[in-house]
Amino acid sequence: MGPDQLARALRERSPLVQCLTNFVSMDLVANLLNAAGASPAMVHDPEEAAELAGLASAVVVNIGTPSPRWVEGMHAAAGAAHDRGIPWVLDPVAVGATAYRRSIVADLLPLQPTVIRGNASEILALATQAGAGRGVDATDDSEAVKGDAEALARQTGSVVVVSGAADVVTDGERTELVRGGDSRMPLISALGCASTALVAAACAIIDDPVEASVSAMALLARAGQAAGGTAVGPGSLRPAILDALWATGELA
Repeated sequence: MGPDQLARALRERSPLVQCLTNFVSMDLVANLLNAAGASPAMVHDPEEAAELAGLASAVVVNIGTPSPRWVEGMHAAAGAAHDRGIPWVLDPVAVGATAYRRSIVADLLPLQPTVIRGNASEILALATQAGAGRGVDATDDSEAVKGDAEALARQTGSVVVVSGAADVVTDGERTELVRGGDSRMPLISALGCASTALVAAACAIIDDPVEASVSAMALLARAGQAAGGTAVGPGSLRPAILDALWATGELA
């Protein structure tokens, strides 16, 4: 399924995506999903996280601003998704930066995320277990860590998506690259988190998580490229991407 077909399917089916995401990204994640045609639900409290996950079409677990209560909700939602066969996507934000983040991800991985989406530094830290990540900036090249992503996919059984100038999507056997977008996209805080949510929405539509991930990243890349033609900087690029996503769904 190509990006146009995905855009049409998202608009027609409007999958409910539960997003346990961080404070920085909530606004952009919700608005990007809305623009793409999905329905976001920003539910993270453990009192209701599992119940909502059982109703959702897909679940996002993002560890960007963790706290014990939020982590409890992450486990509840991911566990419910795992038990019910609902796709869930893990975003291991800055996993190499602290022991706390590494322990959170180590406890979540046995729940078998459908997809793990991160930047090159995060995927490298996960793949090597080196604990030497440098925060949330993508200081490693996505294509340079392709082999590490493939190894991580084989180790976990998850599809791995590495965001970068060229996005890498792999299940350890099949590996595809997605090119496009705009060079200023990395300057938009939380756009990576929003791409994770778009991958989750695609997984609710497309059974094959490799195909779903490729289609989602291609859809975002196309929107970024279209938005770049009118944006004068990252401030105007952000809403232009939302408009481009919405327009793709309208025209598909």
